[in-house]
Amino acid sequence: MRKDGFTLTEITNKIALSKTTIFHHIKLISKSSILKKRLKEISRATQKRVAESRRGKSIKNYIFRKPEKWNPDFVNLSSHFLFDGAITRSSCLYYNRNKVLIDNMIIQMKKILDVSDYKIYQDSNDVTRLAYHNVELVVFMRGKTTELLNYILSASKVEKISFLRSFFDDEGSVDFRRVIRRIRGYQHNNKILFLIQKLLKDFQIASKVDIRFHEIIIGRRENIARFAKKINFSKDVRVNGKRSNSVWKKSFEKRIILANLLASYKHI
Repeated sequence: MRKDGFTLTEITNKIALSKTTIFHHIKLISKSSILKKRLKEISRATQKRVAESRRGKSIKNYIFRKPEKWNPDFVNLSSHFLFDGAITRSSCLYYNRNKVLIDNMIIQMKKILDVSDYKIYQDSNDVTRLAYHNVELVVFMRGKTTELLNYILSASKVEKISFLRSFFDDEGSVDFRRVIRRIRGYQHNNKILFLIQKLLKDFQIASKVDIRFHEIIIGRRENIARFAKKINFSKDVRVNGKRSNSVWKKSFEKRIILANLLASYKHI
């Protein structure tokens, strides 16, 4: 049977003997080219079945907290992965130059999900990359970020504020140059920009979405004042003064720039 190209398992299934006994008798019989080809095909099929069974699961049993209900902190955490983050096949990633935002993500991941095993990478352009490498976490967070986009329009006001502040912390800037006074937020996904626009309307803040440049713009004194009062930026979140196109050339806090912008109207 071995010379005819049967595998050890096939021989065992046909003969009422153990594998070790059979192997003792066939171990010196060289495998034919046909048998070698069959064994490779069987190995590939087995590996594919194992990979399919493990998809969405880590090799070790990875335990973490999985909140079912939304709250402002969980909205903030999840939305950062939508704006300055990415969820790949095997990792949850967050990119930022602001240390306060990176630290906030680490704290919230531990507090909300009880996840503390992360990696920090420093890119050449001074961007910090925070990475959580686990496929089970990926599956959970991908589902929650998708759910959040559908949920946020009907969320409570404090949750909407948390979502909006997360967006402008990650993607927002204050454009304050002579007669130009506005708040801008960039996002390559135009659907998210229109979602942000709808949420701002709930706080009587008018805005304009520019599809060509993938940005949302808040202009006029009354809209900027409402934004500063109801949304604003998180404390210590700063503009990057090291960028070649930086207007300020220093890393000023966004909240301070916004306050100075509003104060400038008094001098008109």
